[in-house]
Amino acid sequence: MRNIVKVYPDGTRALKGVDVKVYKGEILGLLGENGAGKTTLMKILFGMLKPTKGKILLNGREVRFKSPADALANGIGMVHQHFTLVEVFNALENIILGMEGHGLLSKIDVDNARRKLQKLMDELNFQVPLDVPVENLPVGVQQRIEILKMLYRDIDLLILDEPTAVLTPIEVRELFDVLKKLKAQGKTIIFISHKLNEVMEITDRVTVIRKGEVIGTVKTSDATPQLLARMMVGRDVVLRIEKPPKEPGEVTLKVEDLWVRGDRGEEAVRGLSFEVRAGEIFGIAGVEGNGQSELIEAITGLRKVEKGRVKVNGVNITGKRPRELYDMGIAHIPEDRTHMGLVLDMTVMENAILGMQWRKEFSRWGLMDWKSVELHTRQLIEEFDVSAPGVKAPVKSLSGGNQQKLIVAREVSKKPELIVAAQPTRGVDVASTEYIRNYLVKLRNENKAVLLVSADLDEVLQLSDRMAIMYEGQFMGIVKPEEVTEEQIGLMMGGVKA
Repeated sequence: MRNIVKVYPDGTRALKGVDVKVYKGEILGLLGENGAGKTTLMKILFGMLKPTKGKILLNGREVRFKSPADALANGIGMVHQHFTLVEVFNALENIILGMEGHGLLSKIDVDNARRKLQKLMDELNFQVPLDVPVENLPVGVQQRIEILKMLYRDIDLLILDEPTAVLTPIEVRELFDVLKKLKAQGKTIIFISHKLNEVMEITDRVTVIRKGEVIGTVKTSDATPQLLARMMVGRDVVLRIEKPPKEPGEVTLKVEDLWVRGDRGEEAVRGLSFEVRAGEIFGIAGVEGNGQSELIEAITGLRKVEKGRVKVNGVNITGKRPRELYDMGIAHIPEDRTHMGLVLDMTVMENAILGMQWRKEFSRWGLMDWKSVELHTRQLIEEFDVSAPGVKAPVKSLSGGNQQKLIVAREVSKKPELIVAAQPTRGVDVASTEYIRNYLVKLRNENKAVLLVSADLDEVLQLSDRMAIMYEGQFMGIVKPEEVTEEQIGLMMGGVKA
């Protein structure tokens, strides 16, 4: 790809003249922070977006793709971070969908398709149940179906966008085994990720993109995680968390036999009981969609509890509204900053006091004291190193990492006893991740109770004093991170009790 430029109608320059080369039979890592332009670049290669400028050369000849069908016809396939499967169809139907041709007499030979697919699965040792509706299959199996859908079309170049985000450690191992087999067969793979350890393990070379530009390409054998982090962020990053030993104090949060329903009426949380103590980080790991979101919403007053109780410092808080919970010393870093954490069109200043606007230091006689709000906001910006054009700028003008730091700053400024942190570093740069993780440890060291829920297993392992692995609304076990192997965690994430 030569000098690829992408400018959106609103003037956003997503790509600023990007050059990328990938060789036959190699795995190229495409590394960069969220919003760096990795996915945009690959959507251009897969025919989903048109470049504003630039050329794509395939085996030496220039190609122009009007659609993904053109890319597929030229041997290029892409597996997206968010799956594109028809949930009521089974695996076989999803894989052959779109290959049935056109016209009344056009028909696909399903038996022949099944044989071809079985041969492919046997060769790669990559099995999926072909006749089960996709909606009844776990996310790891759904991802296999997406990959098989591409391989079934005899593609030569496979693009994988954040492929391990929804996988257990065991499923990651299995995926990497398949990628190595595909590479041995002469297939070319572009592996998009922001997980440095995975990129170091599976790739031959790594191209790093930052803010729509290529910072450089290095051989993986010549790289280190520190070097790649520096290329991604633009400065040295300490990829280590200092967490001194600490004896936890009294029980702050107590959850007793909690049952919560999901949006479709299903039992999302099934009889959970656990405690989080002062001076402790209690982590919850697991593949997303196993009841973690519903649990957090029930604890923070955003979802109805069907049965059971939630207590904070011995007081029953079940069913109380979020505002009451704030006043009782609970802070909540929500899992989705743009929909739950911020009002994007409001200013940095307004967002800095969301949920606290009625406090007497910010309002008098029903009128806002904007001088106090501005002073408070400037203090937060300084203490948490939030980079913002100004306190009166709309919060949507901040980068994802700075938006997240503002939420953390706001929540801990409530002087809470319990901090509920859901996906606290999702989609933020390495530097902001380092900052937020260290701040959670600082709160723990100050004798606060922290409940951490994260789909990033490394994050839970690094930060937690104790951790639970959640599967289908239940805990498969509560363990100390240092006393359990990655394989044992993987089994629990797949539904095996400890």
